[in-house]
Amino acid sequence: MTIWVPDDDGFADLGSHDAFANGAPYNTFARLRREDPCHWSDFEHGKGYWSITRHADVVDMIRDVETFTSAQGIRMEDQTHEEYMARRTFQETDGAEHRKVRMKVAKAFSPGVVAGFEDQIRDLCGPILDRALEQERFDATTAIARELPMRMLGQILGVPDQDLAWLVDKGDALMANTDPDFTDHVADKLETNAYRLMPFNSPAGAELYEYARDLMERKNAAGDTQGILHLILQPDENGETISETEFRNFFCLLVAAGNDTTRYSIAAGIQALARQPGLFEQMQSGEVWGTAADEIVRWASPASYFRRTATRDVEIHGKTIREGDKVLYWFLSANRDEDMFPDPYRLDLTRKPNRQLGWGQGGPHVCLGMHLARLEVRVLFQELVPRLKSIEPDGPEAFVRSNFVNGIKRLPVRVTLN
Repeated sequence: MTIWVPDDDGFADLGSHDAFANGAPYNTFARLRREDPCHWSDFEHGKGYWSITRHADVVDMIRDVETFTSAQGIRMEDQTHEEYMARRTFQETDGAEHRKVRMKVAKAFSPGVVAGFEDQIRDLCGPILDRALEQERFDATTAIARELPMRMLGQILGVPDQDLAWLVDKGDALMANTDPDFTDHVADKLETNAYRLMPFNSPAGAELYEYARDLMERKNAAGDTQGILHLILQPDENGETISETEFRNFFCLLVAAGNDTTRYSIAAGIQALARQPGLFEQMQSGEVWGTAADEIVRWASPASYFRRTATRDVEIHGKTIREGDKVLYWFLSANRDEDMFPDPYRLDLTRKPNRQLGWGQGGPHVCLGMHLARLEVRVLFQELVPRLKSIEPDGPEAFVRSNFVNGIKRLPVRVTLN
């Protein structure tokens, strides 16, 4: 039975970015959850991998960092040890090494600190929506979903407004490095070995690092010691500071991940609002704001998967995962798991409990920015809906060509204002 993507016959090649270019292959994930929840695939560009597709398995395995480590990369592609060491962020570390960096910046994203951003986010939403809604027809991803996290990123990093679009473009070139709409150096189409020691094997990583270095020089010269970039550079309790490479990679991660996940969550929420009857009235009632953001993120699942590497032989569903094997936790499949989410292919703004895995919940690598992303999503829709009488699709969506980033890159809509 077709569930979501008409051209997905249930046997999509999950290692192919083209299999995701018209939307995630949910039919394939549904079949794997039913028939083969620990599934082996060969991979054209390197070693094969295991796919974990059920919610319960992902939750159990993501907590077991002793057996399944992040410290050999979090994407499907293979890396040499030299490449791993050059590109890694604290996402690709475990244990004390992970906690050392995480603790430096965790307080900047704590629930208490983030709650104080609400008025600031609301103030940013007003002009964004006013500009977008001047037109009856527009691309909601570009005009709305991209704008809010970009503006908030600028506030957090302390960068000039005129630099933001360039920064986000470079972040897109990193995260969506398999989509020719975002980069000239398409990872699976061109030889990119010249950049193999740069973040995401991309020239954009080098450009972002040069920008970060100049930015910090300007901040230091001005005596500006506020913000997250200053926090990450401070010595730990042993007097040790992060290396130049670690700072470069952290900055690239902030720019890329700090924008993409929120943007594509907002875009998916607007898509559902335009297509699913009843959502508009639910939001207008104002009774769903305690649960809406998590459900929108479940629906969006902007991070398709994260990879781990097995540190020992282990049996899962009768299959033996060998030491050194790559294991992929498919969040977008877990977030559609019928055993966890009744009617999972419907966005239910009142869904509670909602154990969605959009931010990797359940393990030590849970997204630092999840509280901020949740707040941005909620406030954006609180500000958008009262301005509208209706919102409808105005043509087909276009999706990111990536099996790592699950996002709507173009979303044509037509609106009628109150």
